[in-house]
Amino acid sequence: MSIGDFAPIRPARLHWQDRTPVATDYDDPYFSRQDGRAESHYVFLDGNRLPERFAALTDGDLFVIGETGFGTGLNMLLAADLFLARAPAGARLDLFSVEKHPLGADDLARALAAWPAPDGESRWATLCDALRDQYPPASPGCHRLWLADNVSLTLMLGEAEPLWRLCPARVDAWFLDGFAPARNADMWQPALFRALAAHSRPGATLATFTAAGAVRRGLREAGFQVRRIDGFGHKRHMVVGELDDSAWRPATLRRGTALVAGAGLAGATSARALAERGWQVTVLDPAGIARGASGNRAGVVYSTPSPHLTAQNRFYQLSYGHALRWLRRYRFPGHGQGALNGVVQHYVDDKQSAKIRAAADSGAWPDTLLVAGEHSAELRGGGYLNPPAWCAALLDHPAITVERRTLRGLRPGTPAVAVLDDGSERTADAIVIATAGAARDLEVSGRELGDLPLKRIRGQVSYCRATAASAAWERARCHGGYLTPALDGLHCVGATFDLHDGDPAPRDHDDRANLAQLRQYLPDRWAELGGDAIQVVERRVGFRCQSTDFLPLTGPLPDPDGDGSTALPGLWLNIAHGSRGLTGTPLCAEILADRISDAPPPADGPLLEALDPGRFLRRKKKKLKVKS
Repeated sequence: MSIGDFAPIRPARLHWQDRTPVATDYDDPYFSRQDGRAESHYVFLDGNRLPERFAALTDGDLFVIGETGFGTGLNMLLAADLFLARAPAGARLDLFSVEKHPLGADDLARALAAWPAPDGESRWATLCDALRDQYPPASPGCHRLWLADNVSLTLMLGEAEPLWRLCPARVDAWFLDGFAPARNADMWQPALFRALAAHSRPGATLATFTAAGAVRRGLREAGFQVRRIDGFGHKRHMVVGELDDSAWRPATLRRGTALVAGAGLAGATSARALAERGWQVTVLDPAGIARGASGNRAGVVYSTPSPHLTAQNRFYQLSYGHALRWLRRYRFPGHGQGALNGVVQHYVDDKQSAKIRAAADSGAWPDTLLVAGEHSAELRGGGYLNPPAWCAALLDHPAITVERRTLRGLRPGTPAVAVLDDGSERTADAIVIATAGAARDLEVSGRELGDLPLKRIRGQVSYCRATAASAAWERARCHGGYLTPALDGLHCVGATFDLHDGDPAPRDHDDRANLAQLRQYLPDRWAELGGDAIQVVERRVGFRCQSTDFLPLTGPLPDPDGDGSTALPGLWLNIAHGSRGLTGTPLCAEILADRISDAPPPADGPLLEALDPGRFLRRKKKKLKVKS
């Protein structure tokens, strides 16, 4: 169901004329039949003077390209290829592109096959492989892909105008692509041109294949200076331009030293995302890697499908796809660490069945992600894995150091100050608090963070010995709880959910509750695991941290005396992932690391607002204003 600026995605309908894809709805080819690669290079790369601009970049520079029609990805791939050839390795290229009707994966692969790599050139093939391997499902919103270590692509699926209006990027060069204005008039509108101008850096350039008068007038009215030049091939003219007369300068990435408190899923993903952006990171955790709520033997990568495209439900969906791309990128899980072969969701009642089946029927969840049957659904691509091994893999990076130290207090500033357990102090350009519910025990300038809107939820999992029958199980299953295939001969059966219970000691009663729930919802699996003779050989208690609105707190630590619009310099939060830590932390880590680095994050404005820790203070202020 549509909510505001977001609606289910309808994939492209196309047919092929020899090796050229043609959009059926617009009766227009995706690229020139004459020489699509040469035309894209001439119009968009040369039209924005990218060869010389990329060559002039220095280490730490950020260049952002915005596009209004992704299509086959040809323009973005050419820009990435040119950047890798001309720019220094320490610079970064961020590509942001909108697509209303994305190609299916098979059609994308067929289109890219029309442009083989030149002899002896592996870079182009590597970029195409990266796009194919990470190509997202047709779900609305922002999808971050990494085409190279210093080249990201944020593919925004939906209508061009609202997505660019809500995009956090400031653009250096525009590729105004898409089907011809005469065939796709809905896109080439004044509202879109105004959104492009609002998201341009001073001196930003543009180029487009069309020279239509309405387009030129609309761009001028939005503030761009445009002119016609010779077009490519048989086309007489095209258009190039600049936003204004400002001397263009690239943005500069922020890099430095970072302290991350917490070596669980939130801390490990945050540390890795920062390290890959050039930060030197020290992770502090007195217990070591993944010893808290992230320390279970097995966890499930899953989501909660809904037909309603609220910010909360969009986060659940987008973070699911993002987590799967991270896992593929890092080739995890490996042998003996789990498998990403789908998750079976057994319906626990009619309400859940109706919700999931409505999600599958709405178009908001494509069948590449969700297939809903009569008694259960499958979340495609999900699976189960060992969280401590995942955290250890993420922290295995030359720019990351892990220390078994306790963070006691903080002082905001530039740099910020961390006070450790022995009274010593460390300074850092950024400090990330990723200690879940323990964040409330920290002191910031002598004041505890106890007023953070967090819930601490006790959960006990039971580790059950595999039988000859259960050892053949291959997929994780969710019901009232969850059940994983065996890792090291043990199945994870869980988990209890106790909101007002702070007891860290495991209890036999909780094991019985886990097994009773398994018997209720999956009686056949309960029997194969041994029935009344199931052997519980280990158990573990952890405390989930959840916010009062069920979304993480990801962003700057707000000033407690402010209204939610001001933050304490140098201090950041990444907490409250609840029972979805495996799924939600990779996207939150990317958002956090980009915000810390002064780079555009891979999320729209409403989603960033929904995750921002200052949202609770802003809501409080709004309520007080209404009452007064």
